[in-house]
Amino acid sequence: MKLLLLEPYFTGSHAAWSEEYAARSRHQVDILSLPGRHWKWRMHGGAVTLARQFHEHRQPVDLLLASAMLDLTTFLALTRSKSAGVPSVLYFHENQLTYPWSPRDSDPPARRDAHYGFINYASALAADRVLFNSHYHRQAFLEALPGFLGVFPDHQETSSIETIAAKSQVLPLGLDLQRFDTYRPQAELDPHRLPLLLWNHRWEYDKNPEEFFRALFLLQDQGLDFQVAILGEGFAEQPAIFTEAQRRLGERVVQFGYAADFASYADWLWRADILPVTAIHDFFGISVVQAMHCDCHPLLPKRLAYPEHVPSSLHEDYFYDDFDDLVVRLANAIEQVSVLRCRSLRPFVQDYDWRQLSIHYDDLFAELQDLPLGV
Repeated sequence: MKLLLLEPYFTGSHAAWSEEYAARSRHQVDILSLPGRHWKWRMHGGAVTLARQFHEHRQPVDLLLASAMLDLTTFLALTRSKSAGVPSVLYFHENQLTYPWSPRDSDPPARRDAHYGFINYASALAADRVLFNSHYHRQAFLEALPGFLGVFPDHQETSSIETIAAKSQVLPLGLDLQRFDTYRPQAELDPHRLPLLLWNHRWEYDKNPEEFFRALFLLQDQGLDFQVAILGEGFAEQPAIFTEAQRRLGERVVQFGYAADFASYADWLWRADILPVTAIHDFFGISVVQAMHCDCHPLLPKRLAYPEHVPSSLHEDYFYDDFDDLVVRLANAIEQVSVLRCRSLRPFVQDYDWRQLSIHYDDLFAELQDLPLGV
């Protein structure tokens, strides 16, 4: 079977997902892509360029697998002489209906933001099958559609929501978790070392760093001993709280900034003890799953996709109710860190590894190859 993967925003997790699946699939997976920059322009114009590349692609294609960053309707219209009869599958890493906009973005105040959500909606309607990386993501997208379509003056086509729901399902994000095992410490770490807290997310507003660091400031004021490793990707414009935290936490900060390479990143995750998460947005939670694989104890909010990563019978151990509860649980975790270090969280997330998921992906796409179009 020959799959053609279409990714107009080929960087970061999108690129990793594409390349890692292609390398592990029993099918032949070819990738047509564009550099991962100018995301708005990619959603508008990426379909035109990828359509041209598709016409130049000489290999037969049994199934089209497109990222939701692609305007699939435009792509299919421009390639109908070649794509007609080929099933199309749309994969949602994220969506523009429920993704929180940056306060620095000028589009929402100018009411220019709805078009990107409409591209997602129309693409989902055009696809033969729609896949989401988590149950939370699927539910959030479908629940947002009535309000989104309801603002239009007429012909709102709300019955199409059920059409999308009927052909949509969850296919979790595949991750190369096995790669972390190479960097697992061979020697036992000092059992008397200070508790190490971890931040391994993007330095962006939607990860809610203000609440994360506010909790740490309170613990510092209480006189608790801990260290913190602040990893993740920073940007030219980033929340000022990071600089403030580096100053206020002082020597407690043992790492500040993006890890030099994967080996360094993996080493920090294996050394970390506690992962307090405060995000207001996460459709899947790659950084959380990676930390859990490395036996870092998470403290998670009861929202987003996080409940899917922990057995429901254990939610009481890993989820907090509100900010005050987070601070209490974090203080307790620091004081009982020796107990936490004896727990392994890897079984919770092992099914996200490509060793298991690539087979599931392959089987699903083989089934979809024979799917009656439009079903």
